[in-house]
Amino acid sequence: MTEVLGVAGLVKRFAGGVEALAGLDFGVRAGECFGLLGPNGAGKSTALKAILGLIEPDAGRIRLLGLDIPAQARQARARAGVVPQADALDPDFTVAENLLVFGRYFGLARSVLDARLEPLLEFAGLAHKRDAKIDALSGGMRRRLTLARALVNDPDVLFLDEPTTGLDPQARHLIWERLRQLLARGKTIVLTTHFMEEAERLCNRVAIIDHGRRIALDAPASLVVHEIEPQVVEVNGEGVAHWARAEAPALAARVELVGETAFLYCAGPAAAAAAAAAAGRTASLRVLQRPANLEDVFLKLTGRELRD
Repeated sequence: MTEVLGVAGLVKRFAGGVEALAGLDFGVRAGECFGLLGPNGAGKSTALKAILGLIEPDAGRIRLLGLDIPAQARQARARAGVVPQADALDPDFTVAENLLVFGRYFGLARSVLDARLEPLLEFAGLAHKRDAKIDALSGGMRRRLTLARALVNDPDVLFLDEPTTGLDPQARHLIWERLRQLLARGKTIVLTTHFMEEAERLCNRVAIIDHGRRIALDAPASLVVHEIEPQVVEVNGEGVAHWARAEAPALAARVELVGETAFLYCAGPAAAAAAAAAAGRTASLRVLQRPANLEDVFLKLTGRELRD
């Protein structure tokens, strides 16, 4: 399968000796949705900036759409679409004007832009808002307009940096549906996200990075199978710490205590769930049994410590 993006040995250091990228490696195949996951400060945004030629790495190699980055970054960016974390829409222009003006940055003829305008407005669900100013749009509408703007040059690959942060569930699901449409049309998508559910729903493969290095890469479901116990029993409530220290180690392969919640990771959850339920009848403990998911993998590999 054709590789749209190849990153090898990427290193980037900032002032003070801070190493944001420490030999990062991954590749993205044509037509897939590829997720870059990691805690705050792991190097995700730095990697995207380097891939787009916005910063120059100290070492390593980047090939985007068959072009060397940063030497041929301008040509590569002409064939890419970018949805940044901040929408950065022009409040002086209407919805339609934001698309038209942005298209001119790519040197597109007005006839081409006119032909693309209506399909993009329909795609974003904003045809009825074409003459509205940006201040009249909801957060979800602005995000959809930013996505439509990133498509104005009909890019071969689309980069999305935390595309649904701050959106309510309805808006988030609508963005996901639009991204699936793009994948069905053969577009390649690279996204960063802190929503593990988003990565599980959209991504063919994900790379988990931490401290500037790749620590895992596979399909989300494969990571869950190979990196973590298959079942989780969550026990929470007053007194859970005492119960977890006294009884949980004999019931699970691995136990994590976070605040007033104990996470019991196990292959066979029946005994753990039953013991927790029995304790709960006298100690007011609440029990939830569920399959392991990508968030469990992420927390196992990167830790539960807060990153600022």
